[in-house]
This record gives sequence, structure tokens and C-alpha cells, in this order.
Amino acid sequence: MATKVTFTVDEATVARLDEASARLALPKSQIVREAILAFYERIGKLSARERLSKLRALDEFFARPASADSSAVDRELRQLREARRSGGRRSGGKTPGKRRNP
Repeated sequence: MATKVTFTVDEATVARLDEASARLALPKSQIVREAILAFYERIGKLSARERLSKLRALDEFFARPASADSSAVDRELRQLREARRSGGRRSGGKTPGKRRNP
């Protein structure tokens, strides 16, 4: 069910609406409905400018030298691998997932 509404818009917007309606061979009300839907679907999403700004920030972050030297990273990776091979840090050396039936 459609509801009739009245809006006041500037002449440039009316001209764009008229042109879009003529070029697409669609009623003006459908152009307005689709425009509102497209706008609604973008709410909460980043604009192209915001996305580029965030990507630039990431590029700058990754362009900086690492804060830890490679030997510290190698040492931490070695510790993680050892912990995983032994069943993890919380298991106390037991193989996870294997339980005895009482």
C-alpha cells in the first residue's frame, strides 16, 4: 500500500529527478523509492573517501619498521609451536579431545 507524501526540494533536484525518469523510462515515484533504498543500504558503510583514508593509514602502519627484532619473533614462534605440539598450554601435556569413559 502506497502512502502519498509531499517534499520540498530545490530546482536542481527536480531537474535530476525529471532527467532520471525520462532516461530510465520509470515513474518519478519509483526513482525516489530506489534512491531512498540505495541510500538506506549505505547507512553504516564506509564511503569511498573513508575507505581510502583507512587504507592509507594501514599502508603507513605497515611501511614502518617492525618493533621487535627477528630473533624475538623467532623465539616466540618456537615457543608457540612447542606449546601446540605438547597439547597446548592448558592441557598439561595431555592430548586434547581424548577422554576415558568412567
